[in-house]
Amino acid sequence: MSRVFAYCRVSTAEQTTDNQLQEIASHGFSVQPARAIAETVSGSVPASERPGFGKLLDKLESGDVLVVTKLDRLGRNAMDVRATVEALTGLGVRVHCLALGGVDLTSPAGKMTMGVIAAVAEFERDLLVERTQAGLARAKAQGKALGRPSALSASQVAEVGERLIKGEPIASIARVMRTSRQTIMRVRDSTFAS
Repeated sequence: MSRVFAYCRVSTAEQTTDNQLQEIASHGFSVQPARAIAETVSGSVPASERPGFGKLLDKLESGDVLVVTKLDRLGRNAMDVRATVEALTGLGVRVHCLALGGVDLTSPAGKMTMGVIAAVAEFERDLLVERTQAGLARAKAQGKALGRPSALSASQVAEVGERLIKGEPIASIARVMRTSRQTIMRVRDSTFAS
């Protein structure tokens, strides 16, 4: 016989998971208190990084059923929800979401739903890449320096160049300049590139 678990999440300490547990019970799922995982954690935290969800994963076995009231309980966005459901499916756990009519997300109808979620996740990912590229292009057009700030000032770079010309070892220069050997080698490569 399948064991039934409930995962309930709220974002702030002022909220309670009692309504979620009542909703799960009203849909006919009998969840023993030890199998009801409730945690207070922001929805912006991926499921894989939530302490309560981690404890839940330790308890779940193949054939178990996990019930949530809404998909957003399982992840911070469509990509996270998809990854979480796929991980649970890989463990042999059936996932029921009450907001989707109690559909088992591992059933044919649930897989179709997850297909739609996957399409939304891909769309979100594409939009994120597009926005990031647009933002970088705008910053570059405005003359903003991109990437990590230089470890050395212009005068320090000049000093490194002089020391390299004198034949000082890279490790010695790095110690004097209080930086890494890689930084000194980058200066060498950019200064003495042919």
